[in-house]
Amino acid sequence: MNHGTPHHAPEPAAPHGLSATRARPRPDPAAHADVGIVVATRNRCASLAVTVRNLLALPERPEVLVVDNASTDDTRAMLARDFPRVRVVSLPFNRGALARTHGVRALDTPYVAFSDDDSWWAPGALGTAAALFDEHPRLGLVAARVLVGPAEDADPLNDLLAASPLGTATDLPGTQVLGFLACAAVVRRTAYLDAGGYHPLLFFGAEETLLAYDLASRGWGVTHCPEVTAHHHPDPAPRTDRPAVVRRNALLTAWLRRPLPHALARTRALVAEARHDPHARRALRETLTRLPAALRARRPLPPHVERAARLLDERGGAGGTDGATS
Repeated sequence: MNHGTPHHAPEPAAPHGLSATRARPRPDPAAHADVGIVVATRNRCASLAVTVRNLLALPERPEVLVVDNASTDDTRAMLARDFPRVRVVSLPFNRGALARTHGVRALDTPYVAFSDDDSWWAPGALGTAAALFDEHPRLGLVAARVLVGPAEDADPLNDLLAASPLGTATDLPGTQVLGFLACAAVVRRTAYLDAGGYHPLLFFGAEETLLAYDLASRGWGVTHCPEVTAHHHPDPAPRTDRPAVVRRNALLTAWLRRPLPHALARTRALVAEARHDPHARRALRETLTRLPAALRARRPLPPHVERAARLLDERGGAGGTDGATS
């Protein structure tokens, strides 16, 4: 197997303030796939149980690691009682998307799949993903095809990613993209850590685009491979805060990575929307609060990635996830 990397960097040290709820013997390495699974959760005990049950039934027998974002419900007791095979990392407070990075660091599989507490992988999907990574050393992330709900409806994001104008590359499978759905992605562990994982400034909500930029900037391929399938069963209840959070994170991503004229133009557009849209007002307020930190962390995209991002802008965001559900 080829687990090589374009950039070989030492892995970051384990973060402070992380504790495990319990130590469990790891499964026999010969018994599970090259893909481990990280499940981020918070206060969704019932749906988490469904997710874990489906993941443990996969034929690849992957190692499953749940990262608990400081749940206050029965999550940890339920996992200890009903799923003793599952490793659990308990965070002392809610870290948002950074929970996934804690999970990646805790695993030692060469590839890591992400599930949320309302999603799981189709049988055989992880084996297919592992084969793609083995065959393509520059591949850093696979964005899967997503089927939604009991009826297994195709997520509209599938067509958006498939239509990405970035096209194909001779050394990569699938279609190149600069976006994906977090709970339907598989990463090369070294690539994810090389890119730094999810950015702490974004927390949750359209956090994927920035990670795609960071991977591409480091030379890793990010592609949509519909032969890899994930199932997503989102809560049908409305998420009233999501429109504001998505707009905030899209704008912060622009300030963190895109040229200043682009970031300023997006800011002016949000200011105009804020005059009549309460979601935009909240997004603008929260963006301004985080803007000093974004400016300190700003790293403009290298020219070839910026050209790709601009092409996606011109095509109406094909390949991105600003409007994706999760």
